Amino acid sequence: MMTDVATSGPVSDQQVRIVPANQASWDDLSAIFSADYAARCLCQRFKVPGWIWRDTTQDERAAALCAQTACDTPDAPATSGLVAYVEDQPAGWVAVEPRPAYPKLRGSRIPWAGRAEDKDDDGIWAVTCFVVRKGYRGRGLTYPLARATVDFARGRGARALEAYPMITQPGKEITWGELHVGPRQAFAEAGFREISHPTARRVVMRITL
Repeated sequence: MMTDVATSGPVSDQQVRIVPANQASWDDLSAIFSADYAARCLCQRFKVPGWIWRDTTQDERAAALCAQTACDTPDAPATSGLVAYVEDQPAGWVAVEPRPAYPKLRGSRIPWAGRAEDKDDDGIWAVTCFVVRKGYRGRGLTYPLARATVDFARGRGARALEAYPMITQPGKEITWGELHVGPRQAFAEAGFREISHPTARRVVMRITL
């Protein structure tokens, strides 16, 4: 049963439990996606081939996320991300799948600038989005989530895992929505290395598995 959300203090590894989304309940995942931009996008930005707000409805995006995650189905053969619990409360989400599972990445400049790769290589996985529930933001939860993506992808046969995080600067405010790709430091601490720097604030980072 969900209780009031904690509001302060960094989370420790001992407080955090991270599971594949199919081992979480849809109610728990919905609690994480209950506010702000996340409640509207529902992690479909890179999934919808067309313009997300024109070509899908809110109900369609919710149904898509439910199907992709296979929540409440522990025996599901696949899922689209990981769910973090802090002291058994649903607190965070990270999307991680084979790179071709994100149609919108094909046309984005950021992943491909200066690179010549097979965009349909399903041995390369990608981390595309973090969502941290209100009350748990600013407490460092993206760090254990970023680390967890490595073993998750490796255990499912990925040869490499990449991400497209933002460069953060001390003292410079960044809105929550901008940082849905994660901060560069979280991936650096998880063992990723920078392989390209396509914009002033975005990098491509990768780890070989």
